[in-house]
Amino acid sequence: MLKNTANLPKLQIFLANPRGFCAGVERAVEIVERTILKYGAPVYVRHEIVHNKYVVEGLRAKGAIFVEEISEIPENAVTIFSAHGVSEKVENKSKYKNLKIIDATCPLVKKVHLQAQKFENEGDKVVLIGHKNHPEIEGTSGRIKQEVFIVENISDIDNIPYEADSKISYVTQTTLSVDDTKNIINKLKGKFPNIKGPELNNICYATQNRQDAVKKLAKIADTVFVIGAKNSSNSNRLRDIAENFGAKSYLLNGEDDEIFNLLQYTKILGITAGASAPEVLIENLINKIRKIRNIEITNLKGIEENIKFKIPKEL
Repeated sequence: MLKNTANLPKLQIFLANPRGFCAGVERAVEIVERTILKYGAPVYVRHEIVHNKYVVEGLRAKGAIFVEEISEIPENAVTIFSAHGVSEKVENKSKYKNLKIIDATCPLVKKVHLQAQKFENEGDKVVLIGHKNHPEIEGTSGRIKQEVFIVENISDIDNIPYEADSKISYVTQTTLSVDDTKNIINKLKGKFPNIKGPELNNICYATQNRQDAVKKLAKIADTVFVIGAKNSSNSNRLRDIAENFGAKSYLLNGEDDEIFNLLQYTKILGITAGASAPEVLIENLINKIRKIRNIEITNLKGIEENIKFKIPKEL
C-alpha cells in the first residue's frame, strides 16, 4: 500500500554500472527463445535456465517447461541444459532417452569444467570452492571421476583430509565473492604449499565487475537495493558486499516487494541487479518509488561490457 510521503526530502537514486544481465545469461535466454521458434513448443529446460522468476515465467509463457530431473522429460524431446551446466551423469541420462540436447551452459562455466578435468588428468586431488547445493557446483563435481572436497567458507579448509604435500588443485564457482574467495585461496596456499589453481580467473568477469560496482555504490548510498532472486548466488553476494561496505542492503525480487518501510529514512538509495535480473525489473521498481517519493536519478560510470558469446550452431 502506497503512503503519502510528500513531506519527505527528494530521494537521490544512484544506479550501479554494470548491472543486470551478463553475456552468459543473455545467451541462455536467447537459446531458449530460438529453440522454441525452431522446434516449436514445448521445449524442456533442465533446471531454471537462469535464477530469476521473471525470466523463467516469461519463457514458460512462450512454451518452455522447466524440470529438475531428466526423468521428467519424455523421450526424444527437445531439451536445454541451463546456464549453470550439468554433470556427465545428466548428459548420459539424456542420451539414454534420445533427447535432442541444446546446451546453454555458460562458456565460463565450461571453462571451469575443463580446468577441473585437466587437473584430474594430471593426477591431482581436486578441491571445489563454492556452494554445495548450487547447480554449478553439482555440474562441475559431476564432470570429474574422483570424489571432490567442497570448500564453502574459510573454516572448511581445516577439514580437508589431504596431507600438506599432496598433489592438489582447486577450481571455483564462477559467481562467488571475489574478496571471500581470495581469502580462501590464500589459506589453501598456506595449508598446501604445492596447490595449483587459476588464481581468481574462474570468477567470471561479469561477477567481478558487478561486485566492484556495488562497492562504489555502497560508499555513496545509505541504502542499497539489489534486484535478484533469493536463489541467485551472484545477487546474494552483491547484497553481502553492499552490507560489508556499510550500507543497509536488501535483496528484492522487484516491484512487488514491500519497499515503503525500507525507504522511510533513506536519503540516498543505490540500486543494482544481479547478472540474471533484466533491466525492466529496475525500471518497474523506480516507477513504483516515483509514486511515493520525489526522486533524482544518477547513473554511475563503470566498466562497459561488450562481450557476446556465440549461440550453438544448430540454432
